Amino acid sequence: MAEHVSHSEADTEAIGAAFAWRLSVGAVVLLDGPLGAGKTAFVRGMARGLDAHPGDVSSPTFTLLQEYAGMITLYHADLYRLTPREVEELGLLDVSAEGILAVEWPERWTSPPKDAIRVTIAKIDDETRAINMGGHGGP
Repeated sequence: MAEHVSHSEADTEAIGAAFAWRLSVGAVVLLDGPLGAGKTAFVRGMARGLDAHPGDVSSPTFTLLQEYAGMITLYHADLYRLTPREVEELGLLDVSAEGILAVEWPERWTSPPKDAIRVTIAKIDDETRAINMGGHGGP
């Protein structure tokens, strides 16, 4: 498991961009962390790393799933307001087969793929984050 320290939102985005380069179609990334930890900033970096427009990235809390076109399509889901049953109805595995899927609040997804990559972002202080990447997310 790789661990990085971010000292700013720009650092978090840069870490996300470098991480995205290692991914291929079908990858599922489960993003853990409290509100305000930087999960969306990390996804913004992933979008930049995949040559999608990072300015388009925002928290998909109300749209549930956003799509960012780049050299590989990045799908961004926020499950915060959903029940596990509603999550299953989204068909996230179907979406992930078409690109890369980044999921915020993945604990609401009761059956993520066993090979999903878990990224955990912990708040150290107002600016500093510990970002751990590479653990597996499935049951």
